[in-house]
Amino acid sequence: MARVIVLSLFTLLWATGTLSAADQPNIVLIFIDDMGWKDVGCYDNDFVDTPRIDQLAKEGMKFTDFYAAGAVCSPTRCALQSGQNQARIGITDFISGHWRPFERVITPRPTMALPLDTVTVAEALKPAGYTTGYIGKWHLGNGPEFQPERQGYDFSAVIGGPHLPGKYRVQGRSDLKPKTGQYRTDFEADLSIDFIRNNKQKPFFLMLSPFAVHIPLGAMSDKVEKYRKKAADLKQDLPHPVYAAMIEHCDEMVGRIVDAIEAEGLTNETMVVFTSDNGGLYRRYDYREQADDNVSTQAPLKGEKGSLHEGGVRVPLIIKYPPLVKPGTVCKEPTISYDFYPTFVELAGASLPKNQTIDGMSLVPLLKNPDAQLKRSALYWHYPHYHHDRPASSIRERDWKLIEYLDGTGDIELYQISNDIGETNNLAGEKKGRVADLKQKLNSWRHSVSARMPLPNPSYDPDKAHEWWNTRSGKPVDSDSRKRFPPTEKDL
Repeated sequence: MARVIVLSLFTLLWATGTLSAADQPNIVLIFIDDMGWKDVGCYDNDFVDTPRIDQLAKEGMKFTDFYAAGAVCSPTRCALQSGQNQARIGITDFISGHWRPFERVITPRPTMALPLDTVTVAEALKPAGYTTGYIGKWHLGNGPEFQPERQGYDFSAVIGGPHLPGKYRVQGRSDLKPKTGQYRTDFEADLSIDFIRNNKQKPFFLMLSPFAVHIPLGAMSDKVEKYRKKAADLKQDLPHPVYAAMIEHCDEMVGRIVDAIEAEGLTNETMVVFTSDNGGLYRRYDYREQADDNVSTQAPLKGEKGSLHEGGVRVPLIIKYPPLVKPGTVCKEPTISYDFYPTFVELAGASLPKNQTIDGMSLVPLLKNPDAQLKRSALYWHYPHYHHDRPASSIRERDWKLIEYLDGTGDIELYQISNDIGETNNLAGEKKGRVADLKQKLNSWRHSVSARMPLPNPSYDPDKAHEWWNTRSGKPVDSDSRKRFPPTEKDL
């Protein structure tokens, strides 16, 4: 009975704005790489087993209309760390990017690192007494001066390599090493649990960013065989069995971390956030088109990673925080990655930076009441690069979404997204007034953030426009020589 009274008092104090510093929640942000909106069970995937992620949704809040700030990884990571739309900083493509030098337009080269004068979310939380930790993939600058420990993180474990942690750097802890043949998500879970146990005496912020489920595909053989058999029994081609196994590896990682929080008696003091950096991948862009190149499907969503259609930017978001979030709730309000920054700052009783624009809005009103609406007119995206689609910008204003292509074609797409989630009915031709209004708002927003735009390409060559070139080598990508998937057991 006493425990129930304590929780009720916590909720009352929160509602009246009288929480003390002792009530600051721990925050664990699990940031999956390339996981699409339809990749987990609680988002209606009936093929892959994700019991722990699904349980998180049952115990917390599931967001149906949550968006990654970018269509690929580095832009979204930039937005999350800065609280800004990444177009302000110029990290509009993954670092170091790629390009097609003979296409219609020359795409802008992205900023190559998160600027050190950016006040990260970790740096904003530290004055409020938080210990901060970062584990996994960073992808916001390659030099030592741009690593997490230079951006406000007290503990940093940056891990390279796809699925076995062959390259890793654990800051100041030579005792933390992967076991022989250990799968990467298991090692990342080990590091996370160690961080939680060692920092439980004061509030902490931990961001865990696994490499999974990013390609190249790779998973442990027992799980792969499980899904190969399941796919054969169901006569189903997608998702790829190795990809499905990778999702289950992530689910087990989530379960281990939630169990560790419970074991330390921290469940009611800890917010667990589960999301992804961009939409799911359908096919590898630089391989020849073959059946084995297909990875997943985000149907009914259109598009995939690298596209501003829903399949490229709509992603899962689940938040569990018992004192504030009612179990099993669903929120349909459109929200986006850079909303985490002001949310965490508000919960921590910290302060937003004075000289840094914050584009995000706190999700706390939605966590209290999932039917609430944020006082925000629209969400914006700017991806002026070739990837799985053409360069484009986009705006979602409540029920309506407009995509404007920036490759010199003048193509416009307009969808009433509230009743056409699959973006099947382009209304641009019949809703000219709506198109003009949204185009004007999108253009004004681009000017306000100094968005970098593509330029006409004097070297445009339609016969060579399809060629991908490597930004580091300055040479064409040799797609035929790249390792194919699924890998053999020796690759793991």
